[in-house]
Amino acid sequence: MPSPRPAIFIATPLEPEHVARIRSVAGDRAEVIAEPDLWPELRYVADHKGKDGFARSAEQEARWRKNLNRAEIIWDFPPDAADLAHAPNLKWVQTTSSGVGQMVKKLGDKAANLLVTTARGVHAQPLAEFVFLGLLTHIKRLDFLKREQQAHRWERYCGDELAGKTLVVIGAGQVGGRIAEIGKAFGMRVLAGVRSAGAGRAAEMGVDAVFPPDRLMSVLPEADAVVLIAPHTPETENMIDAKAIAAMKHGVVFVNIGRGLCVDEQAMIENLRTGKIAFAALDVARIEPLPASSPLWDMPNVLISPHSASTVGAENGRIADIFCHNLLCYLDGRRAEMRNVLDKARLY
Repeated sequence: MPSPRPAIFIATPLEPEHVARIRSVAGDRAEVIAEPDLWPELRYVADHKGKDGFARSAEQEARWRKNLNRAEIIWDFPPDAADLAHAPNLKWVQTTSSGVGQMVKKLGDKAANLLVTTARGVHAQPLAEFVFLGLLTHIKRLDFLKREQQAHRWERYCGDELAGKTLVVIGAGQVGGRIAEIGKAFGMRVLAGVRSAGAGRAAEMGVDAVFPPDRLMSVLPEADAVVLIAPHTPETENMIDAKAIAAMKHGVVFVNIGRGLCVDEQAMIENLRTGKIAFAALDVARIEPLPASSPLWDMPNVLISPHSASTVGAENGRIADIFCHNLLCYLDGRRAEMRNVLDKARLY
């Protein structure tokens, strides 16, 4: 059971209305510590990192460490993981991201007994919208239309449509489910890669078929578009390599909203140059920020998002929904009912 009146430390920027909501849920059962002057200045709404170069004064650093020392629960990992050395009483972290498995793995023994809950599912809608931004940008020839408009040229042409195309979604979960739902609304045939492709799973997800990881290579030739959502794990590293791309149709569209390390980036670039991959919409890269020297920046058939496709104004409110539910479970001793608990073995 948690200790009496545990301290909850808000370690990264959070809007006052969400702090107030957490305080309301905590009531007199937990203390919520939120000191905005200990947070960096925001770059944008729902920014969890803040502007580079932020430094606390000696007095602020003393308060920061005092709060960490008292904390049993933390909203988000501190920007510097080394600060966890100042949190000896820490038992639970609610993260603001879904893909924290590798970071938790790097913490090693520090995270052995740490309960970690993630923001899984919070980003399903904005990520799905980015996927279809990419697909429609290509299929409706947005760049061509913009060039024609700039030239003041009115010449009719024949376009294409998503209906009837095959969409392969690698990685299920709530994001994959939302992408599948929208794909079906567009009239697409949707195939979903899942860990367990048991009977009834396709109907449960609302897709045409599901396939396990060992069938990926046999499914890729069917794809008109491939969407990668998979987290970075030992099993998914470089899963989209030269061999996988070779198995795809010429002219395939590729969207990566998972992790850059799941893709052989050089192989992807080479196949973008030849047109084997007709268009790529990329929210992630192997090295982030994407180096200025990367050829991806200047490729006309690439859309780059700076790992921001998931970030929208409602993000923190949705994460606070998860946290408030989990906080009640935690305070009541109903740990089994907490949502989005990180599986440290699978890293997601």
